Amino acid sequence: MDQDQVLIAGIIDGDQRILTRFYKENVRYIQGFILRNYGNPEDVEDVFQDALVVLYQKLKSGLLQLKVPVRTYFYGICKNLWRNRLRKRERFIVEERENEAEEDTNDSITKSIENQEREHLYRKHFQKLSTDNRQLLDLFFEGRSTKEISKITGYTEGYTRKKKFDAKRQLLKMIEQDPLYAELRAVG
Repeated sequence: MDQDQVLIAGIIDGDQRILTRFYKENVRYIQGFILRNYGNPEDVEDVFQDALVVLYQKLKSGLLQLKVPVRTYFYGICKNLWRNRLRKRERFIVEERENEAEEDTNDSITKSIENQEREHLYRKHFQKLSTDNRQLLDLFFEGRSTKEISKITGYTEGYTRKKKFDAKRQLLKMIEQDPLYAELRAVG
């Protein structure tokens, strides 16, 4: 967390050395996301700069209490800004269009991005579960019965049900605490 405190202070103070390093360390992640989702290099620069301004304003206000690393929070801001820009483009394009088939394509593009984000959020937190809980949920998601899962894991059926419930609850709690979860709920 010490690195984050130095980074936060550097952003608030406008320290060019820290800002330059932050840019170099993070632009590739933002670039990958935007270019995979119908953007271009100019969009990357615009979104990065806009997100940095948003981050600066939130940090400067003193009201932001980060529960994740600055880099993770910043990445969330960038993704949210990009999704909003895609929606605005879509609205603008839809107003100019006469062909409804093209509108369906844009809707599916936006939905596809949102689904990718939801899946990323799920996978990120699923990987944080213990090996036992991941195995148990994998078997459950494969459609296995409690009886089958009990035989595979060696647990009693009652304990399997309880452990599955606890694992799902733990996963849901981690997901709900992620800032991206709130963004995705607001979107969908």
